[in-house]
Amino acid sequence: MSNSVEEMSKDLLISRRNGFFDVEDSVIAEADAFCEEYKHFLNTSKTEREAVRYAVSHAEKLGFVPFDPKQTYHAGDKVYYNNRGKALILAVIGEEGCKNGVRIAAAHIDSPRLDLKPYPLYEANDLVLFKTHYYGGLKKYQWTTIPLAMHGRVVKRDGTCVDISIGEQPGEQQFCVTDLLPHLGNEQMTKTLAKAIEGENLNVLIGSRPVRSDDGKDLFKLNIMKLIHDKYGLVEEDFVSGEIEFVPAFQAADIGFDRSMIGGYGHDDRVCAYPALEAIFRCEHPKQTILTVLADKEEVGSDGNTGMNSSFLKYFICDLARQEGLAGYDVLRKSKCLSADVTAAYDPTYASAYEPLNSCYLNNGVGVMKYTGARGKSGTSDASAEFMAEIRKLFYDNNVLWQTGELGKVDGGGGGTVAMFIANLDIDVVDVGVPVISMHSPFEVVAKLDVYMAYRGFLSFFQA
Repeated sequence: MSNSVEEMSKDLLISRRNGFFDVEDSVIAEADAFCEEYKHFLNTSKTEREAVRYAVSHAEKLGFVPFDPKQTYHAGDKVYYNNRGKALILAVIGEEGCKNGVRIAAAHIDSPRLDLKPYPLYEANDLVLFKTHYYGGLKKYQWTTIPLAMHGRVVKRDGTCVDISIGEQPGEQQFCVTDLLPHLGNEQMTKTLAKAIEGENLNVLIGSRPVRSDDGKDLFKLNIMKLIHDKYGLVEEDFVSGEIEFVPAFQAADIGFDRSMIGGYGHDDRVCAYPALEAIFRCEHPKQTILTVLADKEEVGSDGNTGMNSSFLKYFICDLARQEGLAGYDVLRKSKCLSADVTAAYDPTYASAYEPLNSCYLNNGVGVMKYTGARGKSGTSDASAEFMAEIRKLFYDNNVLWQTGELGKVDGGGGGTVAMFIANLDIDVVDVGVPVISMHSPFEVVAKLDVYMAYRGFLSFFQA
C-alpha cells in the first residue's frame, strides 16, 4: 500500500462521488435506451393484472410456456406460473437444475391506489360519485384534483369477465377526487396533513347529468349506470364481484433538461419488476435454475394467496424439486434471492428526514440494503454479512454500479419489503432495488442509470 495520502484514501476510504463519473458515456446511452421500453411498461401496466398480462405476453414470444407440475423439464426450458392473474413466476431451467438451489429475483407489482368499495355508486346534490377505499400507504391529500383513470376487472354473476380501462387513451374521459377551494378552506388548512383529507372523502367524481325524465328517483345515478351498462353490460350489483382501481392518468415522462430521470406512477415497485423481467428474458443458459417472481399485495402486508406471505413460491419450488427427485426443503435452504424492491433516494428539499452518510442517491446505482424495517429493525430479515459480501463481489466483478443506505433516519419511520417472507423459507436474501424520490406519491421519480444498473445486477446474479 502506498504511503501517499491520496493513494491511502483511494485504497481505504469509500468514494462518495456521483456514480455518473464512474461510467462511460456509452453506458449512459445504454441506460437511456433501456428505459424507453420501461416507460412503455409503466404506461401499460398500472395494475397488477396488467403487469402480469404484459409479462406473460412478452414471455410467450420468447418461448416461455405454462408450467406443468407433471412434466419433466431440461436445461434451457422456459416456463411460467400465472397465479390467479395477479402474481407470476417465470423460470429458466439451469444446467444443473435446482440441486444446488435456485436463484430468485422477487419484485412486487401492486402500488398505492384507490379501490372501489363493494357498493360504490351514489348521487348527491346532482352529482354522481364512486366511494373508494384507499390501498397502501399513501398521502391522501396527494390524490385530490389529479386526473384519474379507471382500471380493473368485474366478474358478472354468470362468470363472464369484463376488463375495464378508461382514461389512458387520448380523448378518453377521466375522473378526479375534488378538494375545497382555498377561499373556503380556512378550517381545513388548520388540520394536519393526515387529517385534512379523510379517507371517507376520497370520492371519485364520475358524472353530473340525469336521465331526462320527470319521474323516478336517483336519475343522476341511473344515467351513469345506464352508460356503464350500455358499454360493459354491467348492473350495479356486479361491482360486488369487481376489482376496480383508480390510478393516476399520468403518462411516464422524462424529467429534467438532461432527461436523466423518469417521472411516473408505480415506480414502486415496477421499476424493479421490469429489470427483473428483462434479466430473466436475456439469460437463456443459466447454471442454476433462475426465477423472476412478480408478487401482489406487498403494499398491504403481502397477505393473501397472491402475496409473498402465501405459499405459491414455496409450492412452485417444491414442484421443481420433485421433478428432479429432490426434497423441496433441500432446494429452498440452498437457494438465494434478491428481494427486488425500491428504497428511498435522498431528497435535499427534505434533508432533515435522512441521514446523509447512510442514504442512497440518484445516479449512484442500484441500492443494496442489508435491512429495512422500522426503528429497531422491526419487520426485516437483515441479510447476513456473508451474503452481503457475496453480492458486493458479484456486482464489482460485473461492473454493476451499486450503493447502500437506510430508509431514512433511525426513528424517522421505515418500511418493509418481501425479504422477510422469503427469508422465512430458509433462503438467503437481501434487498436490491432502485432509489426513488417522492415514493408512494402519484408521480414518483427515478434515475435512468439506476434502473439500468438494477437490470445489470439481476442479470449478473442469474448468470453467476
